[in-house]
Amino acid sequence: MTLRIYNTLKRQIETFKPIAPPKVGMYVCGMTVYDYCHIGHARSMVAFDVIQRWLNASGYVVNYVRNITDIDDKIIRRALDNGESIRALTDRMILALDEDAAKLNIAPPQAQPRATEHVPQMMDMIRVLMDKGLAYQAGDDVNFAVRRFASYGHLSGKSLDELHAGERVAVLGSKEDPLDFVLWKGGKVEEPEEAKWQAPFGLGRPGWHIECSAMACELLGATFDIHGGGADLQFPHHENEIAQSEGANGVPLARYWMHNGFVNIDNEKMSKSLGNFFTIREVLEHCHPETLRFFIVRSHYRSALNYSDVHLNDAHGALKRLYTALELVAPAPLSLSQVDWRGDFAARFKSAMDEDFATPEAVAVLFELAGEVNRTRSPQMAGLLKVLGGVLGLLQLSPSAFLQSGAVVKAADIEKKINERASAKAAKNFALADQIRQSLLEQGIVLKDSASGTTWEQLT
Repeated sequence: MTLRIYNTLKRQIETFKPIAPPKVGMYVCGMTVYDYCHIGHARSMVAFDVIQRWLNASGYVVNYVRNITDIDDKIIRRALDNGESIRALTDRMILALDEDAAKLNIAPPQAQPRATEHVPQMMDMIRVLMDKGLAYQAGDDVNFAVRRFASYGHLSGKSLDELHAGERVAVLGSKEDPLDFVLWKGGKVEEPEEAKWQAPFGLGRPGWHIECSAMACELLGATFDIHGGGADLQFPHHENEIAQSEGANGVPLARYWMHNGFVNIDNEKMSKSLGNFFTIREVLEHCHPETLRFFIVRSHYRSALNYSDVHLNDAHGALKRLYTALELVAPAPLSLSQVDWRGDFAARFKSAMDEDFATPEAVAVLFELAGEVNRTRSPQMAGLLKVLGGVLGLLQLSPSAFLQSGAVVKAADIEKKINERASAKAAKNFALADQIRQSLLEQGIVLKDSASGTTWEQLT
């Protein structure tokens, strides 16, 4: 089966036809490094890591670029608040990013460019846009004139009239149109000197959108195969990238646009203001890294992902079942290049991945394969299970090491629930007591009552 990808630009699944096979150029918008990576970042990193792995497994040679935004309003404010230099802050956060990615078994991209390393290319692109009449000087800033780019809104499906109707307050300031966006920001007196560059249009720094346009063009060319990122970047970031890049170069920026879905926390949008904002590091304090990766992988990359302790516990228990099969039967040596893709399990795994990277169906094949290993005790089947799991970045640890990893939910949290249940029973609120027991059971925690009290154990 030929690989098919959902193209956000066309709003349909299309057969993947790279520009210069077997080479594939893929650019994914990375992190703004003013703080530790959160679960939303983990979702995007894992999603495109799996995509990169399957492209490689399919015989393509992927040049994967994931950028780093290391100059930005938030970065400047955080550095000033911390009393440290911008470079010290961003270096520290990039190191933390790389550590988090390594724990999640995310293969490093071929390039991880920093925005501050490509400011001259950004200046050049801005100058081209100004020469073409698509950008204009406005005081100390340079803005992109949205109405002068005829196809603006094509990616997001938004018309200029709809966008204007959504404007709360049409404050123009230095803009000719409230929808115009900044390409170059004039430097402010209170900002540190390391946040300013001398450009033909004044002292300042690049806007966020132009950073990705310049880096993608520099490292992958004016047109490349895949541009990816989170669904939240579709508008305005990716829409603005298209306007800048295609306005400057006169050719399409990317042939396929891919967007991973949002992350919700207990069915609510993740937000610092709601207090349900979790960094990768916080989650990994009580969750095995592969459990978090498996939790992400078993949902389709385009679907919304609902994060909760219940779902993490379920993922942990499910992953333990796969590792149990590998502990039962030592896998026969097998490499990816030796896989017979005509075989039943391998063929169905490939069919799933070739249909827009359908990891839920691919994971289902792994469980069927684990069942076959348990039934037949076949080292060859165990070897295939390990190799196919490796395509998803899973099942490469020692089975005994993973199986000895602890429960996802902290013991202290479980004891707290047990005490709440005891209080509910003492108050004769048996409905609440039953609700607490059921809630823990859904997390894989079984309560055992006896004359001496209540104990618990984790389901495997």
